[in-house]
Amino acid sequence: MPNMLAADRLFLGVSTKPEYLLLKYGNRHGLITGATGTGKTVTLQGIAEGFSRAGVPVFLADVKGDLAGLSQPGTASDVFAKRAKDIGFDDWSFEKFPTIFWDLFGREGHPVRTTISEMGPLLLSRILDLNDIQEGVLNVAFKYADDNGLLLLDLKDLRALLVEVDQQSATISATYGNIASATIGAVQRALLVLEQQGGGGFFGETALKISDLMRMSSDGRGVISVLAADQLISSPRLYATFLLWMLSELFQELPEVGDPGKPKLVFFFDEAHLLFDGAPKALVDKIEQVVKLIRSKGVGVYFCTQNPADIPDDVLSQLGNRVQHALRAYTPRDQKAVKVAADTFRPNPAFSTEKVISELGIGEALVSMLEDGGVPEIVNRTLIRPPSSRVGAITPDERKAVMAASPVGAIYDRLIDRESAAEVLAKKAQAKSDAQAAPAAPPRAQETPPAARHSNRESVGEAMLKSVARNVTGQLTRSVTRELVRGILGGIAKGL
Repeated sequence: MPNMLAADRLFLGVSTKPEYLLLKYGNRHGLITGATGTGKTVTLQGIAEGFSRAGVPVFLADVKGDLAGLSQPGTASDVFAKRAKDIGFDDWSFEKFPTIFWDLFGREGHPVRTTISEMGPLLLSRILDLNDIQEGVLNVAFKYADDNGLLLLDLKDLRALLVEVDQQSATISATYGNIASATIGAVQRALLVLEQQGGGGFFGETALKISDLMRMSSDGRGVISVLAADQLISSPRLYATFLLWMLSELFQELPEVGDPGKPKLVFFFDEAHLLFDGAPKALVDKIEQVVKLIRSKGVGVYFCTQNPADIPDDVLSQLGNRVQHALRAYTPRDQKAVKVAADTFRPNPAFSTEKVISELGIGEALVSMLEDGGVPEIVNRTLIRPPSSRVGAITPDERKAVMAASPVGAIYDRLIDRESAAEVLAKKAQAKSDAQAAPAAPPRAQETPPAARHSNRESVGEAMLKSVARNVTGQLTRSVTRELVRGILGGIAKGL
């Protein structure tokens, strides 16, 4: 009988032998692939359960809405009962797992937010689909904010900053490079589109703390964070950039741990092809660097997609643990995809990998995990174990109950709007308007100040106020600089 409760490994299923994922290689990343309807979501669910049971926190995106079932115990199923019997899984039982629901739009989970400064100009340009010139202007705007101590927290801060940059373009261009009003207008329109898609709620405070994704339950299981992505997936650029931002945050904040006995966190990236579709080479290079180096922080990244060909070769080479569900070869293009998938495995002399990929039934997969020494095992045709939690969606009332019991609801369900760039620039504009509207003071008769005094009209009180202002501005600038250093991939580049 396979040992599901082994302390150092996760039970995946049975081939000619029980198949396990060794926890010490859980941070060596992985790949789950297969055509729609072949069972890869159930495989993902079972692996997530295994990590949670082993005390490893999990973050995953719920693209179709059915991974929320992790929060509820499973129910009897003839199909799963037969599969459990076929693989000798006699101690299969039903249980729910500690779950926190998240949602960028704040509808199906706790709001996930970050600040404009934390996102940084590179990833923000990616979300907004800016061209090189527009991205350059956005970088100038961030630099101007940094130099002037302007906090960028939400979209209204960024819009106010762009207006300020436009109004000061003559002065700014001399220092930072040419700024065209038409380019600023294009960036503003892109911001409007993002806001209309619901992305505006992603920016603000309270910003997500990575530590809240790495929680443990009272019984020692890793908490599973489920991102509601069924609506988010309709904005694929926002979806992909958000998940890349999260990886970047993990890379920057977590300490080096080398190769721990088990991962500190496992991150599942469903519909992974969206991360790479249309991405510029510079961004793909950064993704490769993050995936390569984040394992030293104890983080395992598991990509889920239909075909290994969806993943660039340099990233694919970093993924040591692999599960391949069926692919159908109806066209020459399909046949090529099957061959590519087969070539990613260490061959098994007992069968043709390319042939078997097209023959796999639902719940069957080709499995190759890392063995002792970190070497990929020979690929094996495997019947995947059934999950213990519910397969499929949950009811709105069940979701509300999970959210009501959440340990983070009080932190993230409330929006904080402190003074930042929008308010500072509004006060500046109002002061300028008031000064222009005020009547000029009448000249004093027979009181012409001497020329020497004209160049030194600052009182002691004014000098003190200006000194305090300079100190406050300096502190703000240093604070903002620290925020901008965290500017995702720009910040990562420093660490690389």
